Amino acid sequence: MKRDIIVIGGGASGLAAAISAKKEEKDVLLIEREDRLGGILNQCIHNGFGLEVFKEEYTGPEYAYIYIKEFNELKIDYLIETTVIKLVRVKDEFILYTSSLKKGIQKYIAKSVIISTGCYERTRGSIIIPGDRPTGVITAGSAQRYLNIDGYMVGKRVFILGSGDIGLIMARRMYLEGAEVLGVAELMPYSNGLTRNIVQCLNDFDIPLYLSHTVTRINSDENNRLKSIVLQKVNNKFKPIEGTEKIFEVDTLLLSIGLIPDIVLLDSLDVEYDKLTKSVRVNQALETKVEGLFVAGNALQVHDLADNVSKESERAGYNAAKYVDNPKREHKMIKLLPGENISYISPQYIDFAWPDSDIICSFRSKSKIERGLIEVRQGENTILSKRRMYIVPAEMETFSLKIDALNNTQDITINLEAIK
Repeated sequence: MKRDIIVIGGGASGLAAAISAKKEEKDVLLIEREDRLGGILNQCIHNGFGLEVFKEEYTGPEYAYIYIKEFNELKIDYLIETTVIKLVRVKDEFILYTSSLKKGIQKYIAKSVIISTGCYERTRGSIIIPGDRPTGVITAGSAQRYLNIDGYMVGKRVFILGSGDIGLIMARRMYLEGAEVLGVAELMPYSNGLTRNIVQCLNDFDIPLYLSHTVTRINSDENNRLKSIVLQKVNNKFKPIEGTEKIFEVDTLLLSIGLIPDIVLLDSLDVEYDKLTKSVRVNQALETKVEGLFVAGNALQVHDLADNVSKESERAGYNAAKYVDNPKREHKMIKLLPGENISYISPQYIDFAWPDSDIICSFRSKSKIERGLIEVRQGENTILSKRRMYIVPAEMETFSLKIDALNNTQDITINLEAIK
């Protein structure tokens, strides 16, 4: 079964990529492991989606429905309840092996593949919280699924560790469902969620936010159920400060301690990994080192907004279609390097084999900056100098470059300077 393009993942990213590629008149197949399209959007019943793309506000399922409707109108082929278990490249083609209950193991061949597999949550094991291992400790995303899709209330006295957006949203959600939310703790001296979520989810409901705090112990009762947690303030080296212990009696601890791109399928391919994004390195077309392999959405970098996931993935779908039209390209690449106050930059390369591709760059700052100057330099030349107000690590920043303004011999450095 041969296709022009196969998209792996049927969430916001996969839907947008498939639609974009189909509009370029390509034979597209989308593969989704869940029993329906929409991905994580199906459990995000809060509003706040669509403001960037549609200039209107929708809930997650409504936002997904708009894309699914267009997806179906374009008559794009798709498989659900199907997992891609292996992805390899043989000569100029990709071979995918899938597994499903109905069809068993199947083989598909594609000229190009788009990875839109999203991300997964970090668990307790990744931060090694001391103490017992009781029931009642659960990731915020899992709790969201139990509550919003399955209809199960996970607890009545809740504390949340980590101030990522999903943790903030679940603080509000649990409060509205009748739980007592005792607080949200964040290891860093600033929140890792959007400012609007801090205001709408915590401030509006008088839920306290403990910055520079972390959970240092988990205690269970005789039934191995969560009984209490110990919260401590940390110093500037993130070490607990003695004498600052607070004990909270809770039956549920929700973890919102970060997201990691889900790119395990790429382990069998000769891709180049980026330790800063915890994903792979790509050029401005969102193409990896492996020609014809594109990565977009949260599989590439963890986004703040689903709208930005959709926009990025539309570019991936378009560029994958252009690759199918012209797979043979002479590559000439320069690097995009994170400089002062820049946590990471994406894309990591500019490839002059893609002269028609917009260079849309995204980055996160290392610290909070009230007034900032973004400076893009190539050698001694300043390519871009732009002022921005209120830059925080929790919110992704973007800027665009014109390929005509660049030379193909020198790497580019992006700096962020605090100005008065």
